[in-house]
Amino acid sequence: MFIEFHATFLDAHALTNMFTLDATATWAEKIIRPIIVYAALVIMLRVFGKRELAQLNPFDLVVILSLSNTVQNAIIGPDNSLVGGIVGAIALLAINFLFSRMKYASKTIEAAAEGVPVALIQNGVKDAVQMKRELITERDLEIIAHQKGFDDPNDIEKLVIDPNGSFLIDGKDGIRDEKFKKEVLRKIANLSDQLTKLNSALQKG
Repeated sequence: MFIEFHATFLDAHALTNMFTLDATATWAEKIIRPIIVYAALVIMLRVFGKRELAQLNPFDLVVILSLSNTVQNAIIGPDNSLVGGIVGAIALLAINFLFSRMKYASKTIEAAAEGVPVALIQNGVKDAVQMKRELITERDLEIIAHQKGFDDPNDIEKLVIDPNGSFLIDGKDGIRDEKFKKEVLRKIANLSDQLTKLNSALQKG
């Protein structure tokens, strides 16, 4: 049984198929497909804004996770060979490297491809126009505030969404200090309560 399994596993025909490029796919196609898909994804993410990258709710996460599966066939085409997959991966890495070099060399290209940071809250005031443009709701602001350690968006002095979907936040003066003070007082009160209970238990013992 082991010999049969071993022979099947090392079947020369199977190994040949694994490393043979599909006859219906040319080398040029394997290289061009990933480049086109890469360019299309860059444009789509640029057009549809930073919200998808921020992943503020499960629906945004579903979209991002589904993208890879959606474009998989577009990248590899009808070819499922190991060589075809490696060629596609190399093409993707190469175009990403070249694109990164172009962005590094030109701020104009970087801004055009990724966009610029957008202030959603400035001087403690929410910018309704920018929020609408980026599709950020009041509920989204609450989620962002909680993720960054603030109880309420009104505690935020400045909130900026970066092109990569991350958020940069500056709190209003004294907000963090006040929260820290309340937390310290709460812990002191808990510790005092525990000491009182311990002292009471020792006296009874």
